[in-house]
Amino acid sequence: MRHTHGRIVDITTLRDLDARLAAGARSLAGWRVVGLDLTERGSVLLSRSVASTLFLGCTFAEGDEDEVRRRGAVVLPDLPGSPVDTYRTELYSPRDLYDTPRYAASLDARAYAWSQHRPDQDAALAQALHDHAIDQALTAWIAGRRTLGVMGGHALARGSGGYADAARLGHAVGGSVTVATGGGPGAMEAANLGALLSAAPEPALDEALAALAVVPSFTPDIGAWADAAFAVVSSVADPVESLGIPTWHYGHEPPNAFATAIAKYFRNATREAVLLEVCTAGIVFLPGAGGTVQEVFQDACENYYADETSIAPMVLVGREHWTETLPAWPLLESLARGRAMEDHVHLVDTVAEAAALVASYE
Repeated sequence: MRHTHGRIVDITTLRDLDARLAAGARSLAGWRVVGLDLTERGSVLLSRSVASTLFLGCTFAEGDEDEVRRRGAVVLPDLPGSPVDTYRTELYSPRDLYDTPRYAASLDARAYAWSQHRPDQDAALAQALHDHAIDQALTAWIAGRRTLGVMGGHALARGSGGYADAARLGHAVGGSVTVATGGGPGAMEAANLGALLSAAPEPALDEALAALAVVPSFTPDIGAWADAAFAVVSSVADPVESLGIPTWHYGHEPPNAFATAIAKYFRNATREAVLLEVCTAGIVFLPGAGGTVQEVFQDACENYYADETSIAPMVLVGREHWTETLPAWPLLESLARGRAMEDHVHLVDTVAEAAALVASYE
């Protein structure tokens, strides 16, 4: 049983439901009852007020569903064909998505394959309800956390200098902020790896980097790539939490196993907006290409219109990359000039400088 905003209560087990009812609850207003078999609970439910109760994916005895609807409850049934739990109340763990030894049979792969078919009305509704449920779970998960985004290229290979830099950034900041990434491979995976190991000494990170370099990419074998990651995860004595926010829109890029909590969405536009929104401690932008440039200017737009109290720092790492290879910095600098954001956009050369800047905002 988990409390959320106001009087809303999520109930996901019969034990929770029975305990509430036994404690004398007379009204179920504001309750969200999720995925329960209520065929033997009809009489006790109907002895209470069910007005403004939400039943999601529940099973009722014959006639009970119509009766709770008549009494003011909202009932949304399970939607056939969806491989995901439409009404889930928690974020995914890596093992939730990699739930079978063979990746092609995993929940992650099945959900991606299902999402690629032209959706009928039920499928479109299932995806929308799933993403709404992820929104709710993510809101609960980030409550009270200072979250720092780390953005960068998905193509960065394990064993490369750039991958090691991203991991060292996550390692340096993971003890003071919650690291959030796009949840995929490359720089995203590396930053989540560094955060996972941020309670361990740096040699432990070096060992992990060396072990992962044996399988540098998720192509051609996602299974081998994931297995190498899970082997590292199993060796971490004191893992530190971090967040990944991937999307099945890019389902050919598998989620990384180092983010301890994964908010995976079907709609990429929703995912991109949410990823920026949760990064209250700012965002560090590592060298990247099209996707990273898009994220730079999405974040810049948010800061451009923000007041001083709600600006999130922006730190671009790699002077040559951001001034010559992809010269986003001159435009960003011009955009910020004279605005409240001006003192909160930074260009540095190293991840050590980026980590020091992040620490200066604590």
